[in-house]
Amino acid sequence: MVKESKVTEVKRYTIQQFYESESITDNSISSDGRKVLFSGDKNGIYNAYCLSVDDGVRTQLTHSEDNAVHIAGYFPDDDRFLFLSDKGGNEILHIYVKNENGEELDLTPGEQERAEFYGWSQDGKSFFYGSNKRKPSFMDVYEMDIATFESTCIFTNEEGYEFGSVSLNKQFISLGKVNSANDSNVYVFDRQTEQLMHATPHEGDIQNIPQAFCRNSETLYFLTDENEEFFYLKKYHLFTGLTEDAVKEDWDIMFTRFSKQHTYMVYGVNQDASTVVKVLHTGTGDYLELPQLPEGQILDLKFSADESLITFLFNSTTSPTNLYSYELGTAQLKQLTDTLNPEINQADLADAEVIRFHSFDRLEIPAIYYQPNVKTGEKAAALVYVHGGPGGQSRTDYNPLLQYLSNNGYAVLAVNNRGSSGYGKTFFSAADLKHGEIDLEDCIQAKKFLQEQADIDGERIGIIGGSYGGYMVLAALAFRPDEFNVGVDIFGVSNWERTLKSIPAWWESFRNALYKKIGDPYTQTEYIRSISPLFHADKINKPMIVLQGANDPRVLKVESDEIVTALERNNVPVEYIVFPDEGHGFMKKENRINGYRAVLDFLEHYLK
Repeated sequence: MVKESKVTEVKRYTIQQFYESESITDNSISSDGRKVLFSGDKNGIYNAYCLSVDDGVRTQLTHSEDNAVHIAGYFPDDDRFLFLSDKGGNEILHIYVKNENGEELDLTPGEQERAEFYGWSQDGKSFFYGSNKRKPSFMDVYEMDIATFESTCIFTNEEGYEFGSVSLNKQFISLGKVNSANDSNVYVFDRQTEQLMHATPHEGDIQNIPQAFCRNSETLYFLTDENEEFFYLKKYHLFTGLTEDAVKEDWDIMFTRFSKQHTYMVYGVNQDASTVVKVLHTGTGDYLELPQLPEGQILDLKFSADESLITFLFNSTTSPTNLYSYELGTAQLKQLTDTLNPEINQADLADAEVIRFHSFDRLEIPAIYYQPNVKTGEKAAALVYVHGGPGGQSRTDYNPLLQYLSNNGYAVLAVNNRGSSGYGKTFFSAADLKHGEIDLEDCIQAKKFLQEQADIDGERIGIIGGSYGGYMVLAALAFRPDEFNVGVDIFGVSNWERTLKSIPAWWESFRNALYKKIGDPYTQTEYIRSISPLFHADKINKPMIVLQGANDPRVLKVESDEIVTALERNNVPVEYIVFPDEGHGFMKKENRINGYRAVLDFLEHYLK
């Protein structure tokens, strides 16, 4: 059952109006606790900004016009900050420092060097980061002194470990080792003895993911799904090798971290496609009462160094992300940004609803339903939306593209087909080595759910998705050509054989896990080709629009080039838009506006 559709007339908005809303990400509190650093795309591409907690004054700190700026954080004792940026979406990220005099310095300048920020040291004199400059396929762990900007390699990664955390005394480094998408281990490297301790020996498929060390550097928290469907927190005692349960919830715990002084432990729960953040006092065991907010979800909650101030991001399906501050002593809550375009009335947007429907085998499939705004007696065209992955999840955050389509009269059902994360390990692994088959059946059942709704025209239903979701669009049109009327493919995989063989070097540690999930392109070539739409493109007979970034390192441009050529050869209507300055995901507002306007124009012509 779903709620009745709105029958009141709502204002229609253009794609420009939707993207006049600002998108903001990340946040970091200054050393004095009075400013907040964040990334925002107010001027067309992500740059660094800061806001005063006291008077709300906003200052733009970087002025990139070409490449997105993603903040890493303020320095521990001054107003310098670190940020990451790549070139045109190529994902070869570098770490930069922005000095207080305005100077920007590339701290990882190797042309092909990819860097990742791992966090600040407890003493505030250095930060930890990963770099693949020694070996392109693996990230070594480095410590960089912030007085001299000289770096030291503190862990040489020869086996494809994933970084977890560094203990407060800097002696221990936690690491993850992925065996498959369903099986992984936690290790602890002792820098004094240079010994590697295996914290999670086990048999069978169990996921173990390192998190944070306790204040005394003697205990490590890690996530596990051992004997459970969902991730929970356990503790590993370094000097005894014993483990014990720490925190369990009814859904996956996604992350955990500590405040600077370790008074509070912050963890997030993936509760039915929404994030629920909980703050636990480590001394009393009581939960901190967070401020009352409208319906939505808290993201990226941070404590100031003295633990008197909290800042966090907050969004909902009808509200883009905003930045808030909360003073613990006075319980004063402030909304520091207002990112929704004032031309848009929030009441005109679709209240996306979490629903469930039964698939072909009666398995319950979760989804998020954006109902169309239709007049009484009208029937809307509809779209099945498929998220990225494999193993991703559609969530109850603000999605301007889906809101734009819904506002312009389309119903959208964002399906979390089997293989999606967030619904237990059995559901997550249910599509392994069956992708493009069993998960596609879930999408077809999603279409049938839409056909059962009184306000949907069951003869006008398309499918849309990006990345892995784009692959599902191609799979639907190639393998079940009579099910959907149109396809919207946003940088989707068309040839798994090529994609799996051309995985970026820095994804080396996940290569075998991906092979075990999708298939091995070297030993299972016939199967891989059987699920690759390019080899079956002669079956596609429905119109399609394809969007692609020229610099995409994950789904190469040739993936879209060849599927478009095949459709043109079949005389199937196809539109193709390539952005020369984008990678895997579109960072520039102008490109999103042009691309998604073309999507709506295509749907208006071929579906509506």
